[in-house]
Amino acid sequence: MTHTLYRYIFIVFVMALSACTQVSKPTSGNNTGNVDWPSYGLDLQSQRFSNLSQINQQNVAQLKTAWSVETGVKATFQATPIVVNGVMYVSLPFNHVLALDAATGKQLWKYSHVRKADWAMCCGPANRGVAVSQGKVFIGTVDARLIALDAKTGQKLWDIDVAASQVTTEQQGTLNNSDPNKTRKITGGTGVGIAMAPVVFNNKVIIGITGVGYGLHIDNPRSDAPLGAVIGVTGRYGRPGFLAAFDANDGHRVWQFDTIPTKGWEGDFTTDTADGSHFERDLAEEKTALKKYPDAATFGGGSAWSTPAIDASTNTLYFGTGNPSPQMNDVSRPGDNLYTVSLVALDTETGKYKWHYQQVPHDLWGYDLASPPILFQYKHQGKDIAAVGQASKTGWFYIHNRSTGEFLAKSEAFVPQHNLFKKPGVEGTIVYPGILGGSNWSPASVDEQQRKVFVAAMHSPIKYTIHETDSDDGKHSMRYTSSEPTDDARWGLLSAIDLNSGKIAWQQKTPQPLVGGVLSTAGGLLFCGEGNGKFTAYASQTGKALWHHQSQYGVNAPPITYQVNGEQYIAVVSGGNSLFGFKQGDSVLTFKLPKN
Repeated sequence: MTHTLYRYIFIVFVMALSACTQVSKPTSGNNTGNVDWPSYGLDLQSQRFSNLSQINQQNVAQLKTAWSVETGVKATFQATPIVVNGVMYVSLPFNHVLALDAATGKQLWKYSHVRKADWAMCCGPANRGVAVSQGKVFIGTVDARLIALDAKTGQKLWDIDVAASQVTTEQQGTLNNSDPNKTRKITGGTGVGIAMAPVVFNNKVIIGITGVGYGLHIDNPRSDAPLGAVIGVTGRYGRPGFLAAFDANDGHRVWQFDTIPTKGWEGDFTTDTADGSHFERDLAEEKTALKKYPDAATFGGGSAWSTPAIDASTNTLYFGTGNPSPQMNDVSRPGDNLYTVSLVALDTETGKYKWHYQQVPHDLWGYDLASPPILFQYKHQGKDIAAVGQASKTGWFYIHNRSTGEFLAKSEAFVPQHNLFKKPGVEGTIVYPGILGGSNWSPASVDEQQRKVFVAAMHSPIKYTIHETDSDDGKHSMRYTSSEPTDDARWGLLSAIDLNSGKIAWQQKTPQPLVGGVLSTAGGLLFCGEGNGKFTAYASQTGKALWHHQSQYGVNAPPITYQVNGEQYIAVVSGGNSLFGFKQGDSVLTFKLPKN
């Protein structure tokens, strides 16, 4: 072959490879044309930083409503809208999907999801978004299905079961008769569902299941109050979680990674982690219990809550895992409970394990890795390192070498910490952050130019209590652990963290806990919503509030930005959050600058 022919073959190969990778890279800001928000975290790195700057610190005060839509489904609304080729795709609670004209809000089509009649919904109706690729819209459902829709018409193309069966869940009848939670409304329990937005890479739709270590969720009698209690009951509840890849053409399963290994889930009985955390554990008792509970891993939990970030140059994905099962109750699960409460790296093509870092071995507090990982470059000991970071429920931002998993650094705490890893007791132990975080599922954002990461978090003290109840014979007791918000003050904390030093560059305190996530832009802006309906633009360098909009519902979802016909838009869904007592609704809100 000639040199020219070799070159031609190479170019064709590169073009074909590019066509297989779903996410078109967002272009930098300009005054003409369209700029999409094509994937959950904007791009595969999940930085949620946009190069658009038409809306900036100098003119953001002029921002006006462009259009708004009421979807008709008033429930906890967590979706990240996806915008591709001027069309906005929004997943609604209960897995309905809307396609809207991104410039006008005009409805183009609606998909109405019909759930399996016999499927118990474990974790509420919320969905965090769709993926759009190859002319298809992909959504995971509360009844553990993955569905592909035609992006132009909304017609269903295929529909497969991600997990084929339900699991045993906790029962309220096992609680003490004197426990007020025994008669209160149940809002969820250990089960199987899907909440995360899928991500598509190399013709594979990647998604995971949730709810497998969820615990019994009890409502608060007050509608405007946060969750009443989460209860972990001794027993054989749940199953291992997993992340899986499905062929984008027909939905067949390509690979599956179980978050609980079939062997070795007890780990090394770790009491000290590389980041300096220490855990008081009765290792002798745990090792003895291994013989009593040889099949504990088959009920191990480890949900996959967060959409993975992907390093396309190494075909590596990164995702966080949930708490072990039973939730907060370790009687029947001795050991480290690998790979729960961990950041995990996998090969995108095979699902093969590469490395993990467990933030909390043998978790007793519900410190699952809920916020999505982010990829960025990091200076460490004079070297430029390809890094992965994660904003944790424990209140630190962790940074790792993304090739090896080596722990590199963690930030100073971005929320107050007290009794962080103290064991629950029968008299009750007050801990914060606790099960709510810290940073809950809210996506963070990295601005690499400023060398800052922006985190929406909360201060919400939690009381953990161990309960013992007699069985019918009066001799054998059953243990369960409850976590309940205290009557102490709660608030939100919006933080800018210096990536170089790990110090808090600035921080804004909000009246209510922050849950929903943030957006940063090249216009020097940071957008964040609150449960009271306030949606605010801040100067990202200083934290100064520059503009706000008041919604009638809680703004508890991640904002996005996009450009259509040369005009930049900011968009966010507003439907509150029942778990935190924030007013529920059904709004899709968009904003832009007025025309001259």
